[in-house]
Amino acid sequence: MSYDVIIIGAGPTGASAALFTSKAGKKTLVIDNEQSVTKRAWIENHYGVEAIGGPDLVEIGKKQAAKFGTEFVQGKATQLVKNEDSFEVTTENGTYTGKHVILATGLSVELAEAAGIETKEGTEPRIKSIVDCDAQGNTSLKGVWAAGTTAGVSMHTIITAGDGAKVAINVISELNGARYVDHDVLKS
Repeated sequence: MSYDVIIIGAGPTGASAALFTSKAGKKTLVIDNEQSVTKRAWIENHYGVEAIGGPDLVEIGKKQAAKFGTEFVQGKATQLVKNEDSFEVTTENGTYTGKHVILATGLSVELAEAAGIETKEGTEPRIKSIVDCDAQGNTSLKGVWAAGTTAGVSMHTIITAGDGAKVAINVISELNGARYVDHDVLKS
């Protein structure tokens, strides 16, 4: 089965990206290894949420994305290979094919480095390396994007979720061939 977008990581970055890609009608798969550091967090600085435990925030994000059709598989992505016009992402449980890949791997650049994607020194305390990407999320491997902490933005969940959404909008726009906007309106 082939996907429009494969997202690696289901923390705030990945689930936010999946919410946007699925809502835009793009066939989306999220591969998650259940290692999000958000699952250890208590959050009182996320706009619109008074206070929430990280595990609850992650589950809410995944449910929002699933509502629009995101598929989830649990496993560690171990290999990322570019084919002629797609990518193959291999886990210990199977191989998945997609047109675009979004790396939302948090603190880990292991998969990116193994795929030959350029990395650089980290920008946050305790983060040694990040994926080298431009402001839109493009990495050195066309069609692979980076978002959130792995792309060098602050680890705060509100920021990583926003960055995941930003990169998703850029991927959707590229798939559509025109700038994509998602604005819902209150029903009267």
